[in-house]
Amino acid sequence: MAGTSADSVLSRVDQRLVAALQWDGRVTAERAAQVLDLSPATVRRRLRALSADGVVRVVVSPVARPRNGGSAGALFLRIRVLRGKLDTIVAALAAREDIPFIDVTTSGDEIFAVARTEPGSRDPLVFRRLPSTQAVTSVESATILHVFRLTSEWRHQVLTPPERAALGTPGAAPGAVAAAGPHGVESPGPYGYGVDADALEQALLDALTPDARLSAAVLAARTGHPESTVRRRIARLGAQGRLVTQVLVDPHRLGLPIEAKLLLNVAPDHLAAAGHALAEHPSVHGAFATSGPSNLHAAAYFTDLAALYGFLSNDLAGLGITHVETAIVSRAVKRTPVPMPAAVGAVASER
Repeated sequence: MAGTSADSVLSRVDQRLVAALQWDGRVTAERAAQVLDLSPATVRRRLRALSADGVVRVVVSPVARPRNGGSAGALFLRIRVLRGKLDTIVAALAAREDIPFIDVTTSGDEIFAVARTEPGSRDPLVFRRLPSTQAVTSVESATILHVFRLTSEWRHQVLTPPERAALGTPGAAPGAVAAAGPHGVESPGPYGYGVDADALEQALLDALTPDARLSAAVLAARTGHPESTVRRRIARLGAQGRLVTQVLVDPHRLGLPIEAKLLLNVAPDHLAAAGHALAEHPSVHGAFATSGPSNLHAAAYFTDLAALYGFLSNDLAGLGITHVETAIVSRAVKRTPVPMPAAVGAVASER
């Protein structure tokens, strides 16, 4: 990786390795080599290089994190700030553990974020901290009512169907522990935040959160449990769909430099069908039914603006969508569940 630009597109081999990790975050080098028709030595070398340069990280997705032994929900936040104060507000939000995702749009004064919160609660961040911050000019919030697709479920489309089938989807099917909603899609309660875990499972998830590829031997040393026990628990978490991994990689490196946030108004009798259609689209990495006037939120990656235009003008046709607002992301600030130290700032955590 030495000598390559931080914005350069990864080689085809590296992109295929990223895709393999999306299908199975803990896939072994031997298994990946077999499926991708590479040598195990090549796979190990490329994975080490990608990891060492910080290009690729495999983490435990926020949806797998237990939270106080109970269900919790999530809010989409749209925050507008005074120009010149954007970086200060972004840094304070990024320091909060309950804010796992933050994007800044090309408008230069707008932040999109996801906040974990108890369903129906008057979240202090939304109702008190942000509105009382002088640099914040407006705050809009929408509760996630139903999950159609999560970022951890998005797959880079560079593998063949047989390769995808061979890799399978261990740890990527949280429906095993989620309450099924209409059409078999999970409701956002247990599926989102708050799956119960015993002490050992919690310890394993804590250890795996920043690096989901840690070996059973390392996990055993960190948790103080026998390696055989750790292997069994990891296997059980995966079989139950509770070890949900997420590959953190800049989409620019995958040849996808355009990311758009879509706020859609959909007639109620078309909402479920539209959500499912978006979830099945290869560009869409997030789709959610929400409260508020924009009752369907989506996020998608594109190769260029022409592809985004084609998506808006062709792919959304016939879905019962009556209004679309498109915001292009200029900077993905936070896409990691790793807790960060508390910041001293206008909206620093009070927890």
